Amino acid sequence: MTTGDVKLIGSWASVFVMRARIALNLKSISYEFLQETFGSKSELLLKSNPVYKKMPVLIHADKPVCESNIIVQYIDETWSSSEPSILPSHPYDRAIARLWAAYIDDKWFIALRSILTAQGEEKKKAGIAQVEEGTDILEKAFNDCSKGKPFFNGDHIGYLDIALGSFLGWWRVVELDANHKLLDETKTPSLFKWAERFCNDPAVKPLMPETAKLAEYAKKLFPNLQA
Repeated sequence: MTTGDVKLIGSWASVFVMRARIALNLKSISYEFLQETFGSKSELLLKSNPVYKKMPVLIHADKPVCESNIIVQYIDETWSSSEPSILPSHPYDRAIARLWAAYIDDKWFIALRSILTAQGEEKKKAGIAQVEEGTDILEKAFNDCSKGKPFFNGDHIGYLDIALGSFLGWWRVVELDANHKLLDETKTPSLFKWAERFCNDPAVKPLMPETAKLAEYAKKLFPNLQA
């Protein structure tokens, strides 16, 4: 789709940047991807996001939009005539999707990251237990939200699918580091099947990083990772 001047500042490895890229792909929006260099912040990034000074930043018609979930909502509203709709159509369903997206970022993600930053096996085990507890909760949320359909949003990928699915690459890296399966076909069968569908969707598949490549990148961020 011809959309005018659309740019996205970010990194291939960032969960939060991936959210914006998936949303753009879903809407078939062409854009210029401005890759940030690891360990530094470009002048454009600092100028475009002076408050948080972090990616992603969507620049549309020379106006910056910051924060991944806000960007996803902006994309859905700006190109509302382009299918599919990312946010649920009913206000209550939108509120529930936003609630669970906040839970993922504020609770579940913090537990997942704690496994990579843990000093010692006991703390790592505690992080694993927290992630598994949270994943059990998200399994129930999926069954409630999807109503028997393939995605949280129903028949196609939506807001909550993007919020959780963007973590799947790092989810695998954490499993490697912990030597422990966190997304289990027996314990959370619905999420397990959802993850396969999500990763194979045409809007997602080209963006999902290879686990080995992402694991190497993770060593730069978390020096205490297992070899």
